Amino acid sequence: MLRRPVESTVYASHDYRTALAARGITVSMSRRGDCYDNAVVESFFATVKRELLDRQPWATRAGTTTALAGYIDGWYNPHRRHSHLGYLSPAAFEQQPFRRAA
Repeated sequence: MLRRPVESTVYASHDYRTALAARGITVSMSRRGDCYDNAVVESFFATVKRELLDRQPWATRAGTTTALAGYIDGWYNPHRRHSHLGYLSPAAFEQQPFRRAA
């Protein structure tokens, strides 16, 4: 996963987008003011906070990192169903054959 540059002008620049396209990377960026652009990822972070991080104090960064990896790989991706994915888990959704939107 690539992190976008801090400056949005760099992220939106022709050279940057051309370099990504040459490597087969698709840029996800919508217009200014599109409230749905980050809705799914914002929901993910809220869920992680509610279901894992806010339930107990974490003594070390290493312990938190291990718990996050276990939560994501052991519960969230294989089992947790999502309305955005038609009430499938992310793993089950990824196993579906690709269908083009009409």
